[in-house]
Amino acid sequence: MTNVIPTQYSVPTRLQTVQVEGLDIAYREAGPADRPAILLLHGFPTSSHMYRHLIPALADRYHVIAPDYPGFGASSAPDAGSFTYSFDRIAEIMEKFLVAIGCTRFALYMQDYGAPVGLRLAARHPEWVSALLVQNANAYVEGISPAFDAFKPFWAGRTPATEAPVRALLTPAMTRFQFVQGTRQPAALEPEAWHHAQAHLDRAGNDLVQLALLHDYRNNPPRYPEWHEYFRRHQPPTLIVWGRNDPFFTEAGARAFLRDLPQAQLHLLDTGHFALEEDLGAIVLLIRDFLPRHG
Repeated sequence: MTNVIPTQYSVPTRLQTVQVEGLDIAYREAGPADRPAILLLHGFPTSSHMYRHLIPALADRYHVIAPDYPGFGASSAPDAGSFTYSFDRIAEIMEKFLVAIGCTRFALYMQDYGAPVGLRLAARHPEWVSALLVQNANAYVEGISPAFDAFKPFWAGRTPATEAPVRALLTPAMTRFQFVQGTRQPAALEPEAWHHAQAHLDRAGNDLVQLALLHDYRNNPPRYPEWHEYFRRHQPPTLIVWGRNDPFFTEAGARAFLRDLPQAQLHLLDTGHFALEEDLGAIVLLIRDFLPRHG
């Protein structure tokens, strides 16, 4: 796999902001507005910054949009006492964001948190989604690795004792781990990826924002049957590009999509959770091959 992007694909990215329910929702955007759209939904603990290289690599052909959720990146981050940080609420804000910018037809790229946000949108508005681009974005019970065992007491009851192991996810060491674990050449990665994510985690009060969402994650697996029904009923064209060494979401979770989406294309990459950091070039070429035929 290669991480080299042909220079003719490089298009400048704009940072925009739109108000949704009094919140400033920041988003990266590139490419002509009259081209087919790709919506990029980010994971934890990062933001649209994780797509900093993917956006310009697709924007010669597509209108590419990557928002920051409330509490992430450059979007408003109200404190956890005044805003409900749940995946239902984030999906609701993203739905209103898309209506506000006039983007209601797109190929949906999902990574990590992008799955519970994006699949809520897709199940609610199947007509909005032209194709799915799935990158380490879990939707199956078998995709949840033993790394989540530490979360189960926290999900069962949030107390200082059950919260303590989960807080470890907010530390610099664990942020770096999420980016480098399972990669072939950790020394070749851009350290600004995890430094940028950590800087946002370290903002005053953001720990409570992240803990609220990590606690609410327990409400995602019960939604899996609804999302599987969406897959079976609508059969969206689907490209799966999956870092098979992901410590959180397993290869079995990637393969599970094929039960409900038997025509999906599956590509397992020898890398980790943030596959774009090491296999950007391969993923770009796969997307550019797939979408003209299916998007």
